[in-house]
Amino acid sequence: MYLTREEERIIAGQYGAGMAKSLELLVALGEVFGAEKLVPVESAHVSGVSYKNLGDAGLEWLEDQAKLGAKAKVRATLNPAGMDMTRWREMNVPEKFAEGQLRVIRAFEALGIEPTCTCTPYLVGNVPRLGSQIAWAESSAICYSNSVLGARTNRESGPTTIASAITGLTPLYEYRLDENRLPGRLIEVEAKLRDPIDYSALGYVTGKLVGTNVPYFRGLGNPSLESLKTMGAALATSGSVALWHGEGVTPEAEKVKPHLREVEKITVEEKNLEEAREKFTCEVADPITCIGCPHCSLHEVGEVAKLVEGKHVGKKLWVFTSRGVHAEARRKGYVGQIEDAGGKVYVDTCMVVAPLKEMGWKEVALNSFKGAQYSANMGLKTRMGTARELVEEVLK
Repeated sequence: MYLTREEERIIAGQYGAGMAKSLELLVALGEVFGAEKLVPVESAHVSGVSYKNLGDAGLEWLEDQAKLGAKAKVRATLNPAGMDMTRWREMNVPEKFAEGQLRVIRAFEALGIEPTCTCTPYLVGNVPRLGSQIAWAESSAICYSNSVLGARTNRESGPTTIASAITGLTPLYEYRLDENRLPGRLIEVEAKLRDPIDYSALGYVTGKLVGTNVPYFRGLGNPSLESLKTMGAALATSGSVALWHGEGVTPEAEKVKPHLREVEKITVEEKNLEEAREKFTCEVADPITCIGCPHCSLHEVGEVAKLVEGKHVGKKLWVFTSRGVHAEARRKGYVGQIEDAGGKVYVDTCMVVAPLKEMGWKEVALNSFKGAQYSANMGLKTRMGTARELVEEVLK
C-alpha cells in the first residue's frame, strides 16, 4: 500500500504509540482487501460499546488504547451501550454489569469519542455529506449513511472505527469506490407499504434474498425518515446489506440506474411481508413492549406521547432514543406525557445490546424486524405490531 511521508512518520511513532498502532491496523486491513492507499475521513461512528458484547477482555483492550494517549482527530460518536447510564437500576441491570459498562464509557471518553450512545448519529448532528468518506460501524447506521445520505463507508468494526477516529484515515476499497456501489439485484415492490413496520418487513425479506448484494428498489412510494431507517436496519440484519438504492428516493439511484439491465429482478409481494411478520409473532402472555430499534426520532417519540396522553399504561412500555432526541422530546413535553402515563423513555441503550436475560426478560412486543431477530436470537418470544397497535395493547 502506498503511504505518504506523513503517514510513514505516523507509523514510525513520531506522533505517539497510540496513533502508530491505529495506523498499523488500518494499513493491515487495507492490504488484506487490496487497497492502494489511505484516504481522509470526515467522521467516525464506533460500535462495540455494550459491556455485554465486550466483556472484560474487550474492556481491558479499550483501556489499554486509552493509556496510549491517542485522541480522536475527527468527530467520533458512540453506538448504544448496554444500559441507560443514569437509570440502569430501574431497568434491573445487574450492578456488576453496570460497573463494567461505566468503565467502558470512561475509556471511550479518554479517547476523545463522544458518548452519544445511539445507533442514529445522523439524528444528533453527525450527518455526513453526499459523497464524503466516513468510517462508521453499526449496521443500520452504515446502511442509512451509505444509502439515504450518499456518504461512503464500509462495514467497519469497533477497532477500525477507533483507529480511523484517531488517525483521520481509512483504506480505500469496497463501497468507497464507484464500481462497488452499483446495483446487484432489482427489487420490484408490489406489496403495499403503509407503515414503518411494512418497510421493516420489506428490508428483512429483501436482505434474505440478496445477501451482501446491493439492491435497487422500485415501488418504495414516499417513505419517511423513520421508514428508511427501520428498512435499512432490517436489510443489514437479515442480509448484511450495507448499501441500497431506491428509485426516486436515494441520491445515487439515478446515477446507477443504467446498470439495472445487467442484474436479476426479484419481486416482493404482500404475502412475503405477511410471512415475515408471522415468523416473529408468537403467543405471548406478558411481554415488555419496546419501541425504538433503531432509536426513535423526535417524531416517533411524539407519536407515542400522543397515543398515551391522559391515559394509563397497564403493562411495561419502554421507548428507546438518543440523549439528543430525548432532550428535545422533554422540552416539547413528550417525555412527560409518556412517563405520566406509566411508560419509560430510556436513552443510551436498546433491547439489542442490553443484558435482557439478566434483567429477567422472557417476552417482547416490538415494531422492528431488527429488534425481533436479535431478541429471538437471545431466546425471547416475540410479537410484532405497528407502534399504534403495540401502544393500544398496553393501555388500560
